[in-house]
Amino acid sequence: MTEDRSFFDTIEETIISVLLGLMTILTFANVVARYVFNSNILWALELTVFMFAWLVLLGASYAVKKTAHLGVDAILNLVSPATRRILGLMAAFACVSFAFLMFKGAWDYWANFANLPQTEGRWFPLGFEESFRGKGWYEVNDIPVPEAMKFLEGLLNDGDEYEKMPRAVPYMVLPLSMGLLLFRTLQVTWKIYTGEKDMLIVSHEAEEAVEEAAQQAKGT
Repeated sequence: MTEDRSFFDTIEETIISVLLGLMTILTFANVVARYVFNSNILWALELTVFMFAWLVLLGASYAVKKTAHLGVDAILNLVSPATRRILGLMAAFACVSFAFLMFKGAWDYWANFANLPQTEGRWFPLGFEESFRGKGWYEVNDIPVPEAMKFLEGLLNDGDEYEKMPRAVPYMVLPLSMGLLLFRTLQVTWKIYTGEKDMLIVSHEAEEAVEEAAQQAKGT
């Protein structure tokens, strides 16, 4: 059974693929520059690190959508379908709670870099802070600011010119990815509740199906 691909699935897959491709190209170009031309792309390492972070964080939410996260299903395989559904809902609730806390923490870490308020409350957001010190002037270490991002100088830096890319840009993946993770966990929780799925993790049946398909491919 195959799932219908949505427009957002295509966007996620495209972004992840582009990030992986750009990381490979940039790393290869930097190696050639260093060992062939005795030069260096100064900002290549930092940009690769940021792209890898985007890749991992966005991939985490996409893996929830595709039920690709690994887990232990030894107990689930021993119980009845009804009990398995209850245990699946308990696990899903724990994942939703975790994703919610991560989303709050991610927003609070990123917000001031974008001159936005953090949330109040230690665990549950009780509102937004009324007074805060904006950090929109913070820059990354090496990556130059592209011309297409010059408009951020007026939005985040009181019109002053940026020498490097503002940190708000690469750090934006934190609330974005955690928001997607929360959304995806809510989606899969609903599917477990309605009976479309019975677990959050990849099952042994899926692994065996992949192995069987691989063996059939070798035989042809």
